[in-house]
Amino acid sequence: MASNDSLGNTLKVVLGVSLVCSIIVSVAAVGLRDIQQRNIVEDVQRNILAVSGVELDGRSVGDVYEEVIEPRLVDLNTGEFVDASAEEIAAFDQRAAAKEPETSIRLTSEQDVAGIVRRANVAKVYFVRGESGDFERVILPIHGYGLWSTMYAFLAVQPDGQTIDAIVYYDQGETPGLGGEVANPLWQAKFVGKQLFDEQGNPAITVAKGSADPNSIHEVDGLSGSTLTSNGVTNTFDFWLSDNGFGKFLGRIQDGGLI
Repeated sequence: MASNDSLGNTLKVVLGVSLVCSIIVSVAAVGLRDIQQRNIVEDVQRNILAVSGVELDGRSVGDVYEEVIEPRLVDLNTGEFVDASAEEIAAFDQRAAAKEPETSIRLTSEQDVAGIVRRANVAKVYFVRGESGDFERVILPIHGYGLWSTMYAFLAVQPDGQTIDAIVYYDQGETPGLGGEVANPLWQAKFVGKQLFDEQGNPAITVAKGSADPNSIHEVDGLSGSTLTSNGVTNTFDFWLSDNGFGKFLGRIQDGGLI
């Protein structure tokens, strides 16, 4: 009589258990895919609303987003809106577009002050509409390299195309307690009211080495012990406020040509 403890029987049991586990994992992954996708969309909407100036007041993120946020696509080469349907706007993925040669440009070393390598040709911006229907803020997605990671943020700007209303860094991998303080709401609040451009129209936001000049309309306090992360934030603004980023788009807003 063959032993139940033979190598062959052991392998059968192992393979059987592995097969069952694989099937369970596959079914769970497929079943959870829609939920995961909804969570990703809601997380983006939540971060956009965080700089919108709009309170949830107990309502769902999706409902408030649909009510007050109007996303549009912008051609970064011209600063003009892209003619696109609501479905096309919703489906647009700027990070994915930046990876494809057909939908992006590779930046030269001189252009790439933010260390992002490639820039999508089109960006998704978000207008915040007030109760009167007029837009109260425009929200821009910006990103740039810090010490260890690419830091992603949403920047809210007033209708003058010049004054910062809010900023939130929502995705970054800088050192906790040091460069990771870019995600600290208290530090982010220091940007409120600062002016994006100087009198000559040049990008002017600067993260100081140490404390900022209290009279400066362009400078914010540096992150203690995080010079390279602070420089990364300054470089991010330098790039995205230039004509290689949102410079032309913001110029059109300032001239009243887009609203």
